[in-house]
Amino acid sequence: MRVLVVNPGSSSVKLSVVENGEQLAEAALRGEAVGQARDRMLELADTWGPELVGVRFVHGGEQHEPAVYNERTRDRLAALTWLAPLHQPLSLQLADFAARRLAAPVVACFDTAFHAQMPEAAARYALPREWTAAFGLRRYGFHGLSCAHALRRAAELLGAQQEDLGLVCCHIGAGVSATAVEGGRGVDTSMGLTPLEGAVMATRSGSVDPGLLLRLLDTKAVDVREMGEVLERGSGLAGMTGTSGDIREVLALRTAGDPDATLAVDVYLHRLRREIAAQSAALRRLDAVVLTGGVAEHQPALMGELVGGLGALGLRADPELLRGSGDRTVSPPGASPRVLMLAAREELEIAREAEQAVPR
Repeated sequence: MRVLVVNPGSSSVKLSVVENGEQLAEAALRGEAVGQARDRMLELADTWGPELVGVRFVHGGEQHEPAVYNERTRDRLAALTWLAPLHQPLSLQLADFAARRLAAPVVACFDTAFHAQMPEAAARYALPREWTAAFGLRRYGFHGLSCAHALRRAAELLGAQQEDLGLVCCHIGAGVSATAVEGGRGVDTSMGLTPLEGAVMATRSGSVDPGLLLRLLDTKAVDVREMGEVLERGSGLAGMTGTSGDIREVLALRTAGDPDATLAVDVYLHRLRREIAAQSAALRRLDAVVLTGGVAEHQPALMGELVGGLGALGLRADPELLRGSGDRTVSPPGASPRVLMLAAREELEIAREAEQAVPR
């Protein structure tokens, strides 16, 4: 089945045409680029005649499976916008457009679904049970589509069954997360109710002491709206360096000797190592750490720095293997746990899930 895949991220929109697990065409648009994305969707549809459209939604609530996009699905996903303000509105706009203009069923595929069966101990916040029940508070986790593909690909490279592997999957792009994978599913993850929790990211703060935030609100240094904007778009690498937060820009400044950029990269790596170590503690056995996402793929030297600080977990990376290409093991021969470098192929997972939701 030929699938048009629409993948809105926090810093780009990626469009693909996928058939039988192979990508036939692609287009990447920087920023939100709604108008450009719509035009390219029409062009790809005219050229390739997709039978199905799969749209990535960062937040699906407690949805375990992909869902056909209809009025009821849309209303439920729109109600979750406050939980993923960088992503959900754009996904809704593009799914609406596809439903109106393209002659193919539209399927919503969810980043949260991979984590939907997390153990309660990992999903629950230590908040009053009345709050938890009244507001549906729980840790949802994100980057699940990336993790699902990484698990499938890691099993192939390691010659193992997916259900038998214990992995920490690190998606390292504009957003950053670490997920513990066991029994073929996510059992813990660094992101929580929203994609703000966990590691430091390009523009997002990651976890911050809630007492610090309460203090800022109490002294009226910021209001709630401004705090939300800063935590989502003005923190992380961007906030620490006064840049856009693009890792390439920050690394260039570090090379030039900028002290803010140097500290920012140190904080970024330290916090990610801490999340990797925490996720490994959720596993009975750690077989491999998977590095995926745009930063992981295109910044091998930085990934070498990351792994170099994880010796306590027995992790090592070979500099020559890091400089290689394609999906590969980058740890030295015989090392355990392994370190894998994988391309992020969310489009393949979205196409696969969309086909499952609308079988022939």
